Parts: sequence; structure tokens; C-alpha cells
Amino acid sequence: MTITPDQQQRIDDLLLLLARATTPPDVTNQYAAHAADPATLAANAQRRTNLHRALALAVAEPPELLLIAEAPGYRGARRTGIPFTSDDLLVRGVAPLAMFGPQHGFALAEHDGKLLREQTATIVWRTLAHLKVRAAGWNAYPFHPHRANQPQSNRTPRSSELREGQSFLLQFRALFPTLPVLAMGNSAHRALTWLDIPHHKIRHPAQGGAQLFARGLHEFVATLPHPAP
Repeated sequence: MTITPDQQQRIDDLLLLLARATTPPDVTNQYAAHAADPATLAANAQRRTNLHRALALAVAEPPELLLIAEAPGYRGARRTGIPFTSDDLLVRGVAPLAMFGPQHGFALAEHDGKLLREQTATIVWRTLAHLKVRAAGWNAYPFHPHRANQPQSNRTPRSSELREGQSFLLQFRALFPTLPVLAMGNSAHRALTWLDIPHHKIRHPAQGGAQLFARGLHEFVATLPHPAP
């Protein structure tokens, strides 16, 4: 399958809105088009490139479902630009699903000598690979919320931030209007409910929820018209 000019424009428009968005001091816009530090500016540009590549590939060859979570984590999408990924996943890829990896056009944004892993990203793609199911991911709040003066931390997005994420979530959904939607956790469920987007809620894999997440995903995949073998 190929990507149409209209779909390409929709992706470009979404990336432009992300790049131009302003955030409060306890939120990092990892896609920002403006930064005082040249290294940050270059890293943000690579994150936009990574996300553009991920969305374009998913639109060209649609996955089986959409996964919506809460917000990027400092060890994951805050560094890579792609929901539910880490440095490790971006470089290593998900071989059973032929996703990510440099062979598919992805590259590290941060060059600090670290190759971080994130628990949620690892669990999500391990489970999807086991089920042989591809997914496209997004966060109810697309930027990284952290504790005050602690950018290497995570916090739950405020209700006001989830509201601010609505327009981005709608644009993401519009790229895949017919795919079933799964909400990972309460924040994603709230955001999708506010928008009247039909969805099914499952447990978020973090904080001891890996088994319940895997069970919920497995049960949902079994209901799809053509579940993976």
C-alpha cells in the first residue's frame, strides 16, 4: 500500500503542530522547533523525523489496532519521539513484526552514550510480537510531564494537559479512522471518552500490570475479525 498526498499532508500538519506547541516549565516538548541549545534542537528534529517515519509507515501499511496511553516517559518517547519505544527498541527493532531499527529509517536522537530501555515499551512490544499483531501508538498527552525541576522524572498529566492533548489525539485518530482503539490505563480512557471515540480499556503494563495488560490485549485481539494466529 502507499500513502496518499492527503495522508502525507495530515502527518505533516500534525508534526508542525507538535513542533510549534508551547508547554509549561514542568513539561518537555521533545518535538519543539525552537531551543537555545543546538544539541537539543538537533535531537528534537530527529525525534520529529522518527515520528514522521513511524506514522507514514503505519499509514502505508495499517496495523491491526491503535494503542493509546497516558504520556511519554523520560526513558522512552521523550528520547525517541515515538510512543512506546526506547533507544534500545529503536536500534534493535522488533524483528517478528519487522518494525523499527535503522533498516527502516529510524535513528537515535540523543547521543549521550546511553542506550536506555523503558519497561512499558519493552512489555508492549514483547506482547505484540508474541501475538504477531502490529499496532500504532499515541499518548493522550503527547509531551513529557515531569516533576518540577526534575526533567529526568515522570508525573501523571493533569486534566488540563489531557484536554490540551485532545486536538493531537483527534488528528492521530483521523489517520486511522477505522482501526479499533485500545486505551492503556485511566488517563487514556478519560481522554478517549471525552472525545466520544469508541474504545476498549485494558490495564497499563507499568507498576506490576504486565500480566493483566498481556491478558487484556490477548483477549481483545481474539475478538478482532481476523486475529493473528
